[in-house]
Amino acid sequence: MADKDKIRIEAEALPEEWLKQATTLSEALPYMRRYADKTLVIKYGGNAMGDPKLAQLFARDVVLSRQVGANPIVVHGGGPQIGAMREKRKIESEFVHGLRVTDKETIGVVEMVLAGSINKQIVTEINSAGGFAVGLSGKDGHLIQAEKLHRTVRDPESNIEQVLDLGLVGEPSEINPHVLELFKHSDITPVIAPIGMGANGETYNINADTAAGAIAGKMKAKRMLMLTDIKGVLDADGNLIDRMTADEARRMIKDGVIRGGMIPKVETCLYAIEKGVEAAVIIDGRIPHSVLLELFTKHGAGTLISAV
Repeated sequence: MADKDKIRIEAEALPEEWLKQATTLSEALPYMRRYADKTLVIKYGGNAMGDPKLAQLFARDVVLSRQVGANPIVVHGGGPQIGAMREKRKIESEFVHGLRVTDKETIGVVEMVLAGSINKQIVTEINSAGGFAVGLSGKDGHLIQAEKLHRTVRDPESNIEQVLDLGLVGEPSEINPHVLELFKHSDITPVIAPIGMGANGETYNINADTAAGAIAGKMKAKRMLMLTDIKGVLDADGNLIDRMTADEARRMIKDGVIRGGMIPKVETCLYAIEKGVEAAVIIDGRIPHSVLLELFTKHGAGTLISAV
């Protein structure tokens, strides 16, 4: 029997599922090489974080990305969990023009939930999946230096702008890359709670998307991945847009195609790209292994936004 015939017969005898797995790994090889020694910033939240099974799969995705040589940085949210803790402690929410105010009592809850229970849960999931994760907040190592977020609204009758005081809600003023650069040259995956520190030691609650965008920009990440609870950016007919340029994204915002809560997410992507990130991707975190699908397959798992 010729050697090639023997190989053919042995291949046909293998279970189909094994062959599919081998084919998948082979097809993923060029993408694995693409991200070797490159930084990936992953904003983690929504259903992907709230569903136990999806949380386990996400952790495995992070571990695998590290195993193939990438440098993942996880930045997580936790809005629902913070809300639940506020209710448990009977802390009343104050709103100004529909925006939640973070007072001194609330910031204590925010820090406890984000930098405490949620952060350590994610770290545990990654470590249980075979990785080596360390939890941080933006206050550690002066990682996220922050300043008070200023928002304005225009009175429709007087046309006068009014400055809103949202309390201890902040935005990054500077990202200190020193700690993250140390992790980059190790096997440690940092998991970051979006809490920043002001010039006078104040603790600020920062939107997780905003924090991820600032970190990705400072680290000149190869990719920023934003896990959401929808398929990605949709066109006027409700169909998923696989890819767009930054200019196309700005035009779609101006034309009202991109609207509502998707606007700040796309604007965060645009900010990161302006700061040197090669591309930002809004992906559906409800899909199992969405991170791997986006990074290591041809079709991806959401909407990729690039400079050109």
